[in-house]
Amino acid sequence: MNLLPKSSKEFGSVGYWEKFFQQRGKKAFEWYGTYLELCGVLHKYIKPREKVLVIGCGNSELSEQLYDVGCQDIVNIDISEVVIEQMKERNAGRRPQMRFLRMDMTQMEFPDGSFQVVLDKGTLDAVLTDEEEKTLQQVDRMLAEVGRVLQGRETEWLFGMEEGRKQLAISAGFRRLITVALHRGQQYEGMDSIQAELSARVMELAPAGMPAQQQVPFLSVGGDIGVRTVQHQDCSPLSGDYVIEDVQGDDKRYFRRLIFLSNRNVVQSEARLLKDVSHRAQKKRKKDRKKQRPAGTPEDLPAAPGQAIDKSYLCCEHHKAMIAGLALLRNPEMLLETPLALLVVGLGGGSLPLFVHDHFPKSCIDAVEIDPSMLEVATQWFGFSQSSRMKVHIADGLDYITSLAGGEARPRYDVIMFDVDSKDPTLGMSCPPPAFVDQPFLQKVRSILTPEGVFILNLVCRDLALKDSVLGGLKAVFPLLYVRRIAGEVNEILFCQLHPEQTLATPELLEMARALEQTLRKPGRGWDDTYVLSDMLKTVKIV
Repeated sequence: MNLLPKSSKEFGSVGYWEKFFQQRGKKAFEWYGTYLELCGVLHKYIKPREKVLVIGCGNSELSEQLYDVGCQDIVNIDISEVVIEQMKERNAGRRPQMRFLRMDMTQMEFPDGSFQVVLDKGTLDAVLTDEEEKTLQQVDRMLAEVGRVLQGRETEWLFGMEEGRKQLAISAGFRRLITVALHRGQQYEGMDSIQAELSARVMELAPAGMPAQQQVPFLSVGGDIGVRTVQHQDCSPLSGDYVIEDVQGDDKRYFRRLIFLSNRNVVQSEARLLKDVSHRAQKKRKKDRKKQRPAGTPEDLPAAPGQAIDKSYLCCEHHKAMIAGLALLRNPEMLLETPLALLVVGLGGGSLPLFVHDHFPKSCIDAVEIDPSMLEVATQWFGFSQSSRMKVHIADGLDYITSLAGGEARPRYDVIMFDVDSKDPTLGMSCPPPAFVDQPFLQKVRSILTPEGVFILNLVCRDLALKDSVLGGLKAVFPLLYVRRIAGEVNEILFCQLHPEQTLATPELLEMARALEQTLRKPGRGWDDTYVLSDMLKTVKIV
């Protein structure tokens, strides 16, 4: 029986595949390779608990065999009604959790970010039957849909949008750029092992005429290549799945991190562990607890004691810059003796408000966090605690500020800080959410700021047109606007004030930062010697 089409164009026809599977019957047909030939590669990149979508499943046994070895969250789609009905019948009894759906992969009905893996063994070849414009548009639609339903950083604006990819290539300094996503379940000793695995595949995509021995540079966005130790994992109703993990830095010190699995490559919060709480000691205590635990008792991961965290050390460069912005207040050398009212929107691990609380003894801080789970995380794992000078309000920052601005007894803050992320990775701005920089809302922020106060905003925006719009909106509400770019990162810290006549030249600004730092460095205050406030403000520019 000849099942081959009369021309390659028929591979893209629904009618051809309906006829193919009717004539083929229920016997499996494998394009390119069987499960046994591919399993070594598949299990390196697919983990048992991940949600897998198989596009153009046909009647291959691949997904069935993946299911049988533990990958049971699998959805299969195909444009052929005939084969979908065959596969439903074949798997109804033995594999009840596996789903088969008739669906066009260029118009999938799944919500964004529904899967951690999309698997295609030969469907792209069936679509790409020639290089005509119509065919290439069909391929673009297919790949766009695959990107839409995938979870992971590859769906972010920088990687998932054409403008973002162009900007990435320009910043890397190359005309041709290949992006590869490293997922959390994959572990490599370092960049050398990644390069060894990918080099041959990369050269297959090299421009024609490139010498076979040409060295292709590998660049990394983020440095989390080594092994992580997960201390705790849970799911927040608002933020989704998250993990608390300890990693070893370049200086052999250990750091604790909060990661939202919906945005796996971004460190939401980070704190340095004290030297006496070594990684080895933590593992030994965990092992000893396990020995002492009666059989059948669920394992309870140890809570992180407050003293395990080095509260004097700010890991994030943007937090260091935000603290340096306090030098913009009047008489910075007197700030330790001056009552200081602060509003911090976005708690995370709590390191930013905690640093202010511990280093400015007259400060009173209101911290606003929308997710109650994050308060628990900050308290249990990052050494955070509330006090008479530190209050956490579980609320939406937009609603909280709107309520303050509309109240009869409107409070006034000397400092307002925004460090809140967006949950939509497809936007060109990941911090803050767009609603936080709408002009009507910024007017409310202005109304609760003291006349001499400073509004400090962490801005992460890769879309240049959108960033210009944000800066223009801020400038309309806060006439004096300084910008400090964080070297090696996308973050820009914006310092906003109300009186342009109080603009400080760089030398004056640095002198005020030195005066503040000299006060903070007094004996007994636990100041981090590597943190130089004036260095944080050297590159500040006025918008």
